[in-house]
Amino acid sequence: MINFERIRSDTPAAGRQSYLHNAGAALMPVSVVAAMKDHIDLEAEIGGYAAADREAERLEAVYDSVARLLNAGRDEIALVENATVAWQMAFYAMPFKAGDRILTAEAEYAANYVAYLQMCRRTGARVEVVPNDASGQLDVAALERMIDGKVKLISVTWVPTNGGLVNPAARIGTVARTYAIPYLVDACQAVGQMEVDVEAIGCDMLSATGRKFLRGPRGTGFLYVRRSMLHRLEPPMIDHHAAPWVERDRYRLRGDARRFENWENNYAARLGLGAAVDYALDLGLDAIEKRCRALANRLRAGLSGIDGLRLRDLGRSPSAIVSFTLDGHEAESVVASAAAAGIVIGTSDPASTRLDAEARSLPMLVRASPHYYNTGADIDRLVEHVARL
Repeated sequence: MINFERIRSDTPAAGRQSYLHNAGAALMPVSVVAAMKDHIDLEAEIGGYAAADREAERLEAVYDSVARLLNAGRDEIALVENATVAWQMAFYAMPFKAGDRILTAEAEYAANYVAYLQMCRRTGARVEVVPNDASGQLDVAALERMIDGKVKLISVTWVPTNGGLVNPAARIGTVARTYAIPYLVDACQAVGQMEVDVEAIGCDMLSATGRKFLRGPRGTGFLYVRRSMLHRLEPPMIDHHAAPWVERDRYRLRGDARRFENWENNYAARLGLGAAVDYALDLGLDAIEKRCRALANRLRAGLSGIDGLRLRDLGRSPSAIVSFTLDGHEAESVVASAAAAGIVIGTSDPASTRLDAEARSLPMLVRASPHYYNTGADIDRLVEHVARL
């Protein structure tokens, strides 16, 4: 049971606005902010090296927290600058060659898709898109029909950026395991709003950010790499942290996922990430997911009654990302008018999910993304505002 009074007390800015932009960057709890401020103060007092040494135990504990969040081992976790770096370190470690096939989803995120294109240009590999089923999510039966000996990677964004879609990550994982194909999951929009269990999903690699539904700071991310996969991957770049220089002409890659890290990082932000993960774990991801879905469903129900408004979400069980268009109003103008009324929402550019946008002729979308610290009044306030436009 979520203690709502505590959550609101821990999120003072939520009382000054209706903040519904958590798919972009959520409001951090006071404990996250304090963890970062305290470390910056310590660095100012004794210097960055000494501060890291003094806080070494707490910094190491972040690996344990992220591992608990994902149901993974601490040796399977790398802490990096952001989710893009996390995803790229895994993807670019894959050894592709001419004729290899990469299978992905129609609602794949732009940052990932351009990397597929670059890899194909470099190596002669091919990227192929698995069609959707009738609900708009990836068609698992179609995926299985596309499998052959040339498929070297299945790579899917679990919860796309432009709407409520939740791809069937665990069912995709079953196919990947059946045919022993490496499986990479972009979990940026999933982590923090729903339970993420890498064993249940069956993925070999998973990337995520701290700043979205996890409520951590910007400039934080993490990568999970399954233990059995680690030694099959050569990081695309290394330093002496990832690969100690053991002899004049030889280095040795680390035996854990930290082979995907580098030596320098933002320790204050890392401690903030750990505090955010601990906060979510303390509340319970099952309770968080239920509240997020309930608020999003309330928002969809309210918006659906507005003339000229069209919900643009897909999937059988939508997430807490609600996208829509309003006849006669550009998405940016809707967002700007909401901001003037103290309601924070965002937009989703069709270029961020180009294949899906072209298939559905999507313009720029309005995107609202409630979180568990929002109230029913926040939801109703947005619905009433849009209805008046």
